[in-house]
Amino acid sequence: MRPLLRLVDGLSTACAWIASALALVLIAVTLFEVFMRYVAGTPTIWVFDVAYMVSGASVLLAGGHTLRTEGHVRIDFVSSRFPPRVQALVQAAFFGLVILPALYFITAASWRKAWAAFLRGEVEAVSPWAPVIWPFYTALTVGLVVLSLQVVAQMVRLLAQAISPADTPRPNGAH
Repeated sequence: MRPLLRLVDGLSTACAWIASALALVLIAVTLFEVFMRYVAGTPTIWVFDVAYMVSGASVLLAGGHTLRTEGHVRIDFVSSRFPPRVQALVQAAFFGLVILPALYFITAASWRKAWAAFLRGEVEAVSPWAPVIWPFYTALTVGLVVLSLQVVAQMVRLLAQAISPADTPRPNGAH
């Protein structure tokens, strides 16, 4: 089981690195647009499309890594009062009964949309630049798949924590 968990963690980390690179792309295209608009006096028609696609993709691509490192905002004023084993069971149940089914439906819809856009050669309809949209949809789908895999990995870790001795490390490996 550990090799599979490490594989999922590795996928999440790889996607987080891609998301980091996309953040650099976002900075570069934004600076380019500022230069073109205010220095050269010729704004671009493509930067807005690139910016929203890159930022949207980076958010979802980093989702699995953020979950693995417990970086998501959490409101746990009730569950934090439970013993660690009960906390682990509650969180695993929430992941399995709420998060994973929701991710399944969202990911399936995202995949269908990406595939249909690819087959039709769909372009962004409201953009004067009209870029093909399937690469963006595909990046969203990849991010959702990796996030779903990370949810399963975290569930396995939480269940192991719930049934193991009290000194078992937290799901992300930190004590």
